[in-house]
Amino acid sequence: MNRLVKTILISGCLAMTGCQTLDKGSFGQFKRSLNNKSYGYSVVPDPTDTAPTEFVERFEVRSGDCSSGPDWSDCSNDRERSELSGPKDNYQGSEFWYGWSLYLPPDYPNIYPTKTALAQFHQKNSPPAFMFQNSNGGYWIDRNFGNTTHLHKIIEDDDLRGKWNRIEVHANWHKKNGFFVVYVNGQLKWRYEGPTMTSDAVYFKYGIYRSFMSRYKIRNSVDEVPPQVAYFSNVKRSKSREGLMP
Repeated sequence: MNRLVKTILISGCLAMTGCQTLDKGSFGQFKRSLNNKSYGYSVVPDPTDTAPTEFVERFEVRSGDCSSGPDWSDCSNDRERSELSGPKDNYQGSEFWYGWSLYLPPDYPNIYPTKTALAQFHQKNSPPAFMFQNSNGGYWIDRNFGNTTHLHKIIEDDDLRGKWNRIEVHANWHKKNGFFVVYVNGQLKWRYEGPTMTSDAVYFKYGIYRSFMSRYKIRNSVDEVPPQVAYFSNVKRSKSREGLMP
């Protein structure tokens, strides 16, 4: 089956409820979060020919891409996004490995002081626990829980664009005695021990999530924020590190 036929089949599958097109390991079904733009999410042949998988997930956010749900409005809270949201099934005492590969095009714009999250571990009915932010350059761990309590850079800005970077997380979810360990391209970058959750469940979200659009507009005296595109490949959860392999 050639790539064109595969792309057509995947495109049709994306329109069907509950259709799983990519191997996500032990993750359950993901769904789009507060964005239904056709260009906002797609599964496409790897445009770089260097991704760990033949097909990759493409996310795009343009100025004005905000929406609302029953309990939250991005539009009213100075946010824009294109994300996928996973099941709320990481409970206290559970331990998993998580992995994803991230590619930012060479022309990907940094929009600091607007905050851009490129993956996050959110909590059920509570603020995010850990976010992966572009910040003012590079890729940063943001230990959050409602307000940033710690920032740690795991990828330098020069290494972030134009190449695939592999992120792996080994996490034990606990309100007192958990851990959260981060590897980049096989190298240990950060280890945290302590509370890793304050809610009853944690769930993974990935794509592009930008907060406080007004900061960029005010600083640069503009009415719009530049569009951003990000690619993800081999997004998985497993009980073992070996299970993250494509």
